[in-house]
Amino acid sequence: MIMKSADRFLRNAAKLVMMGVVFGMVSACKNNDNDNTVEPKSITDVVQEKSDFTILKAALDRAGLTDALRSGTLTVFAPNDAAFVASGFPDAAAVTALPVDSVKKLLEYHVLNTTVESGDIASANAQSMATLGGQTVYISKNASGVYVNGIKVVTADIDASNGVIHVIDHVLEPPTENLLQMVQGNPDLSYLLAAATRAGQGDSAVLAALTSKATAYTVFAPTNQAFIDAGFPTEASLAAANADTLASIILFHVVPGRVFGSDLTNGKVATAAGDSVQVDVSSGLKLSGRGNGTNAANIPAATANALATNGVVHVIDRVLLPK
Repeated sequence: MIMKSADRFLRNAAKLVMMGVVFGMVSACKNNDNDNTVEPKSITDVVQEKSDFTILKAALDRAGLTDALRSGTLTVFAPNDAAFVASGFPDAAAVTALPVDSVKKLLEYHVLNTTVESGDIASANAQSMATLGGQTVYISKNASGVYVNGIKVVTADIDASNGVIHVIDHVLEPPTENLLQMVQGNPDLSYLLAAATRAGQGDSAVLAALTSKATAYTVFAPTNQAFIDAGFPTEASLAAANADTLASIILFHVVPGRVFGSDLTNGKVATAAGDSVQVDVSSGLKLSGRGNGTNAANIPAATANALATNGVVHVIDRVLLPK
């Protein structure tokens, strides 16, 4: 009996030793795994390490925002180098040559003071979100992806320790002028200004829409050549035209709300004239009224989505005719 008890004791002791060895090995593996865990990098670290963020990095340094993007809970819409070039900044020197305050305001317009991943965004158009600088960006999500102020997010959800980065293909420009001021400041829209001024003499709704602070509008703005092609050879011819007729035409180019190019789909969009324009997105962005027949107006990508304080301007190459 004594021998059997001793044998059982030894066998049990051996099992305990083996269990201890195995447990120790498992614990060591877990500790090694923990030791090898890569800590998430901050937004600043990600920007500094990515080879296609060289201009953004220089801009952050110029604005003094490098440390600010290491903490907090943020979302950054980050233009890559190609986005800066497409927006008129050919290299880092073009950004660093700007005043510090201007660069800071520009970059703060790309930052939300909260983390918003693409999955958190509702499928809707022009959803307003406050930026770090106290202004507003408008985010749309549809089957084609996520857009901010009509600008596409080309790479979403790059995680960082203090938030998320969404890479965009153009620089976001904070608005500083209302719709009327934007038209006044564009020499290629001087005919539109003449038409709106004349139309305002017959219908105050035209100028009220362009200067409204309470209500946002989208303006499809025909170029000077578009008016010439429509039978108005000079600005004087517009000043002499029937004010009510011009008012009905101009309001046919105005849509209530902020409508970015990314929000448009095949179908009709109601205008402030009480009628609707036909939209075709099958090959680019095209608009037409019943009076245009098959001669649709194009919205070139280069002249789309200009954000005003009270709406959006899309420059088009043909006057839209309601009938």
